[in-house]
Amino acid sequence: MKNNIGRLLAKRAFLHPDKEAFVDVSQNKRLTYSQYNTETNRAGNALQGLGVGKGDRVAILLLNTVEYMELFFGIGKIGAIAVTLNIRLAGDELGYIIRDSGAQTLVYGKEFQKVVAEIRAKGENDLPVIRWIQVGGGVETDEFALNFDDFKAKASETEPEPVTFEDDPLFIMYTSGTTGLPKGAVHTHNSVLWAVISMDITWEMRQADRFLLALPLFHVGALIPAVMSMYCGITAVTVRSFDPSLYWKVLDSERITNSLMVPTIVTMMLQAPEKDTCDLSSFRWAAIAGAPVPISLLEACVSHNFNVEQLFGITEACGPGCQLVGGEVARKVGSAGKPFLFIDVRIVDSDDRDVPPGTPGELIIQGKNVMLEYWNQPEETARTLRGGWLHTGDIAVMDEDGFCYIVDRLKDMIISGGENIYPAEIEKVIAGLNGVSQVAVVGEPDPVWGETPLAVIVARSDCNLDEKRVLEHCSGKMARYKIPKKVMFVDSLPLTPTGKIQKRILRQRLGFDMESTA
Repeated sequence: MKNNIGRLLAKRAFLHPDKEAFVDVSQNKRLTYSQYNTETNRAGNALQGLGVGKGDRVAILLLNTVEYMELFFGIGKIGAIAVTLNIRLAGDELGYIIRDSGAQTLVYGKEFQKVVAEIRAKGENDLPVIRWIQVGGGVETDEFALNFDDFKAKASETEPEPVTFEDDPLFIMYTSGTTGLPKGAVHTHNSVLWAVISMDITWEMRQADRFLLALPLFHVGALIPAVMSMYCGITAVTVRSFDPSLYWKVLDSERITNSLMVPTIVTMMLQAPEKDTCDLSSFRWAAIAGAPVPISLLEACVSHNFNVEQLFGITEACGPGCQLVGGEVARKVGSAGKPFLFIDVRIVDSDDRDVPPGTPGELIIQGKNVMLEYWNQPEETARTLRGGWLHTGDIAVMDEDGFCYIVDRLKDMIISGGENIYPAEIEKVIAGLNGVSQVAVVGEPDPVWGETPLAVIVARSDCNLDEKRVLEHCSGKMARYKIPKKVMFVDSLPLTPTGKIQKRILRQRLGFDMESTA
């Protein structure tokens, strides 16, 4: 049997038709595997009826709903390619991704009517979209869009004949680039399968498990666990968007056994009063990704019997990279752990030679879960996947026991609430403001978000520039979470002899050098 992720859902429905597969708490929808597969078939057949075929890109702009996964599996069944859109991006950013991917179909939720209108208004001449499908619109569905429920209801329940397999593309997930332009990581049916196999076997999933999809589904930290849940035959549970009080209630009422979160989510949950009344007797662990778990957060989790594990993942690896489990979480505080079972990692120098234990170098990953390529970027693909290894851009050390520690970022990436933010993206926007002579954006430590962007600016003496003007200039040009939380004006920035800004020295001057806080 050739691997097609959609076909796996059909097989799971054949094996366990009456087992609960997906719970959409916000919509009060509960689907068995038989129902899950039937609705997926309808979604795929409906898209096919509109002319969507093999290799066509279908962009998805939805909150966490069962429709998201019906579309994802349905797209896989008919041989199309899903483009998962970050719901937090601004219209300009979404427009770029849609154009770059060549998506001719956009499925969006009613919550995004305003941003879709903005995308349409700004992209009349070069936007590839010819099919607009709105989810949850009802009588308020945009006049230019099809209503998802209506068009799916008319479609056949029959199983589509798979036309893509193995190393054919399944989805494209865009990551921010250091040049300010996002890159589309292309994952195949095989890379997804091996990602979920690695997660399943390393996490030791059980048949009765119930997994809370706590992150947004456009993120590998939720999308791949959703696929893994189907692969394992367990129940996936989600809510429309993050609410710390609701998450505790769902852990209790749905008897959740495990989840994948980021430190910000856990921090906010531990501030909610429901933490003291929640029954966690069924809960085994939450894997924490996105940033190392601070010792203070780890201690708070222990005091509330909220078991956590540490995960290092990356979009280009379809999620899994390294994992810190069990008692090692406390014994190796700050470590990213050891690689998942079917994944290899190395720490190398600039010539890709292994460095000794305790020596900083670039973390590189090898496994069948690694992406196929960056969409339409052969040079960047060759650079990132050179030698058959995924070069993460993260500086790490490996101790004598084989545990990896992330100590710096080659690309100066900021991680805020689990979201990757690249300073070059913000710097490019701010540099376009009249009066800015130089600008550097760095991550400032934050007790809730982990880090938040701080813009450090050298202003021209003939311009009256202040923080308000800078923030107003950024508004609407980037997602809100990327907009600097603070703006600082200085007389000069530390430069190399060739004129490049030395961000490590800048961070040291500001008192939050990342090497000391990683």
